[in-house]
Amino acid sequence: MRALITGGAGYKGVKLADALLDAGHQVTILDNFMYGFDSVFDLSRRPHLNIIQKDVRALAKSDVAGFDIVFHLAAISGYLGCEANPKSAREINQTASEDLAGLLSKDQYLVYASTTSIYGKSADVLNEDSPVEAVSLYAETKLKAEQAIMQRERSVALRFATVFGVAPRVRHDLMPHDFVIKAIHERSLLLFAGHSKRAFMHIDDAIAAYILIAADPAAAAGKVLNVGTPKLSLSKMELAEAIGQQVEFKIVDSGLPDPDRRDFVIDYRRMEALGFQAQRSLEDGIRELVKLYSVFNPYVVYRVI
Repeated sequence: MRALITGGAGYKGVKLADALLDAGHQVTILDNFMYGFDSVFDLSRRPHLNIIQKDVRALAKSDVAGFDIVFHLAAISGYLGCEANPKSAREINQTASEDLAGLLSKDQYLVYASTTSIYGKSADVLNEDSPVEAVSLYAETKLKAEQAIMQRERSVALRFATVFGVAPRVRHDLMPHDFVIKAIHERSLLLFAGHSKRAFMHIDDAIAAYILIAADPAAAAGKVLNVGTPKLSLSKMELAEAIGQQVEFKIVDSGLPDPDRRDFVIDYRRMEALGFQAQRSLEDGIRELVKLYSVFNPYVVYRVI
């Protein structure tokens, strides 16, 4: 197929492009490259890859025409990123996504990178029909975009768990990453709402989910699907303790609430019914993060003399 990836130079985007190329598809990356071009240096040698520098807020019909499937990943991601950039979050996460849905023809498939963050806080095990509660600007903008995109017949919304793991452009703000950085470089971790549960998954499994959809997009068209694994439903304290199996550091539970009030357990059976099974373990991911952050602190400026 001819595939377009918005946000294709980002954390998941580069690995998705590589996997789609390996599967024999023709791939176009569209990105504004706000974080630089380093992530696509190696990928650019692939013969069936095209790269476009453009902001999703400026898309025209001609930019998306001719593609069989569009993977829409471009976004201001996460609680902190959206709180720090509220105008851009609304423009990119919501308005640009709504506009993209209107630019596509009825024959094109649109696979949207949604998030389990939209579930907010609940004591129930949540499936795709459960009530949602946008407890942050990030969740609000992603939810409104999902609702607009799912008005199309050939759209798929993948509500991903929090992704972790090393990639050509690593996000250091993801909770497992942030915890490992603090464990290694500060030797302590202060938890807020340490009992609250989140959903996690390795980036390799997230890419596998995309590839599964790409193999037969008609089977998933019109569906909203939770993507993750019940094995990685963890409280913040459980995540910290798992890191403590590989790094010696002090864990302190403040007992104070977290402004990011997510707390939930997710049901993934609908995605599993399509054949998806996560393969990577939490220990695998922590091990590679420890390897990276043991020699690299993202908050230190390195100079070669």
